[in-house]
Amino acid sequence: MTVFRLTRAVTLPADETWCRVTDWRAHAARVPATSLASVTAGPVREGTVLVMRSAVGRIGFDDPMEIVRWEPPGQDRAGRCRLEKRGALITGWAEIEVLPRGPGSVVVWSEELRVRALPRPLDPLVARVGRRVFGRALDGLLRGR
Repeated sequence: MTVFRLTRAVTLPADETWCRVTDWRAHAARVPATSLASVTAGPVREGTVLVMRSAVGRIGFDDPMEIVRWEPPGQDRAGRCRLEKRGALITGWAEIEVLPRGPGSVVVWSEELRVRALPRPLDPLVARVGRRVFGRALDGLLRGR
């Protein structure tokens, strides 16, 4: 497995940053060849299950993940979301933290990613690709475009 971390400081207040980085449909729209296939009905909370579908044409796979920690930011309190990846092809976890910083906020996105079909010597490549793909997605979410 490979672990990578992304950090971004923004002028958005923590609650707005939280809403942007936990908008799962917007996440899917920012990752190439990915869509939100399903999400548990009701408000997002611990136990919510998301399924992202990655595909090129008819060839693709589902990436199911469950929210195991859901703590929106509060007055001078960081927000934290942890997702456990439960797929047949991709496993690991992702943690998104939103920390209030003055009038703005800081996002820390940490991810442990394992692609079962790839040998472990390719983990550094997986980390490099993950940082690039998820970094672009995070930047887009924070810009709101």
